[in-house]
Amino acid sequence: MKKFSILFIVLFASSYFAHAQTESMAARVAATAMATLWKEPVGADTAKPTKWTYDQGVVLLGIERLWIQTANPIYFSYMQKSMDYFVSENGDIKFYKAEDYNIDNILCGRILLTLYNVTGQVKYYKAASLLRGQLKGQPRTKEGGFWHKKVYPYQMWLDGLYMGQPFYTAYAKQFHEPESFDDIANQFIWMETHARDAKTGLLYHGWDESKEQKWANPVTGCSPHFWGRAMGWYEMALVDVLENFPATHPKRADLIAILKRLVDAIKKVQDPATGLWYDILNLPNEKANYLEASASAMFVCATAKAVRLGFLPASYLTVSKKGYDGILKRFIKTDDKGYTNLEGTVSVSGLGGKPYRDGSFAYYMSEKVIVNDPKGVGAFIQAANEMEWHATAKTGKGQLFILDDYYNAEEKKDIKGVAYAYHYKWPEMYNNGFSFLGNVITSNGLRTGTLSESPTRSNLKNAAIYMIVDADNVADNPTPNYMHEKDAQEIYNWVKAGGVLVLFHNDKPNADFTAINKLSDLFGIHFNEDSHNKVVGTDYVGGKIDVPAGHQILKNVQTIYQKEVCSITVKAPAKSVLTKGDLIVFATAKIGKGTVFATGDPWLYNEYTDGRKLPVIYQNAKAANDLVKWLTAQIPVKK
Repeated sequence: MKKFSILFIVLFASSYFAHAQTESMAARVAATAMATLWKEPVGADTAKPTKWTYDQGVVLLGIERLWIQTANPIYFSYMQKSMDYFVSENGDIKFYKAEDYNIDNILCGRILLTLYNVTGQVKYYKAASLLRGQLKGQPRTKEGGFWHKKVYPYQMWLDGLYMGQPFYTAYAKQFHEPESFDDIANQFIWMETHARDAKTGLLYHGWDESKEQKWANPVTGCSPHFWGRAMGWYEMALVDVLENFPATHPKRADLIAILKRLVDAIKKVQDPATGLWYDILNLPNEKANYLEASASAMFVCATAKAVRLGFLPASYLTVSKKGYDGILKRFIKTDDKGYTNLEGTVSVSGLGGKPYRDGSFAYYMSEKVIVNDPKGVGAFIQAANEMEWHATAKTGKGQLFILDDYYNAEEKKDIKGVAYAYHYKWPEMYNNGFSFLGNVITSNGLRTGTLSESPTRSNLKNAAIYMIVDADNVADNPTPNYMHEKDAQEIYNWVKAGGVLVLFHNDKPNADFTAINKLSDLFGIHFNEDSHNKVVGTDYVGGKIDVPAGHQILKNVQTIYQKEVCSITVKAPAKSVLTKGDLIVFATAKIGKGTVFATGDPWLYNEYTDGRKLPVIYQNAKAANDLVKWLTAQIPVKK
């Protein structure tokens, strides 16, 4: 990849980025990674690693989040091509040997799950299930902790928690393994029990149940030192697991408590001058010790993400800010080829093996420190994603954006034969889901929620915004929940008191009209039983809608895409705010203290916001951000 191509990726990312900023450091380092890592010669079209490697997974997790934040299709394409190099149409994985029982081999399963959820291609599910099968047979300690590898018997390493547990959690959540969550939580509990130093709160790199290894303390079984990156793996694992761990599980509180103890200990050994962390965390004054990039990036990433997801108070973000500033100043360098490089990452550190690694301070200092090690690069991209998210304005201030799951209550069976809610839902990454819209909403500081029952004053009282999308007819749902006058009146009263109502409807014959108009008519908005903006195949121009300069809602957008939409008729107090010829595309109404926004299409679902399908001229991803900002601005200010 030439210098021009790297610049193109960065500029393309910035043009898609949903939140205005002058430069994305995550995009710059990702461009370098995509151009150089695992490529011989540098710049080859496809990365070709010689083994199934967790290093690549760390980078791809950073690139995945970049795709979610930017809707830049370059990132998704890179992820998919990287995995397709290994995964056959039958779901086999090149170079992978389950019988090695190497927990490092599990990590890339997280990317496989994303690819399955986005594309629906069964080969990714099959490949991910191979990895789940490995965990079922993974050797364990007597109490149940996973061995790090078959060749490292009776040993648990901090590294292994990141390699295995986030995938295990995501798989268990999606494919109905509630019994697995105890096992997942116990891995962290046991690791802390055996490896935590009571005096410092830091965790030793590894623990040998048998106490037979030369590196193992004969009494505790622990290795001699607190290695920075090992603790970075452990903290990132905790946060990534908590992201998918059931909210009501009794051991969730244990995991959050472990996380807080861990970050409190990490904070104490943060270098006050640079904000960074040493390779051996508690020995800053040892002459050979050095500030290390990958551990610093991991602590920055995990702590910032824990704050974003609400696992830690906002005050902990200071730790990440100091660390991130230190990384940018000390480790990020741009060379004369235009590559943005990460310096200062130790290539590897382990315990035992051949040649034998004794875990001594001298051993850790003997390992090479290199430029653009994938583990450091991947951790940095993930850290930069988190810090760039925190750097944007959060005008939503934690208010609640609720999505209806009652009037639109379609279900289908998953690959396991279990029914689940689908079609315009927050978690869905497939084409018809709202995962990208949900990310835009949370990136603006709002919280997302779902209402699966008819609306009442009680269940709407905490909602600032309530959205109803594509109300069911009998073709969608054999037993649809139709809008009744009582429901409509409840919603009307909520809006009048200050609620913001969003109505994304659909065209005939894809939605109910008679019942939903009982609600919309109260605001002077009527959805007509027709269909406009027909699109045939990839002739997208039929769905093109031009947005006039200075538009009151879509302030940063010139063109959007809506296909097969119903028309809208308005009367006072409603008004048209966007048209295509005689077709009213957007309508709004002010009722009391509240606001209504309506359009005749669910237009912001993933297929038209994630960047993979529409030509770049169509700016639905940017439009989603503009709309959310406008909706947020309509929320009455509480006095």
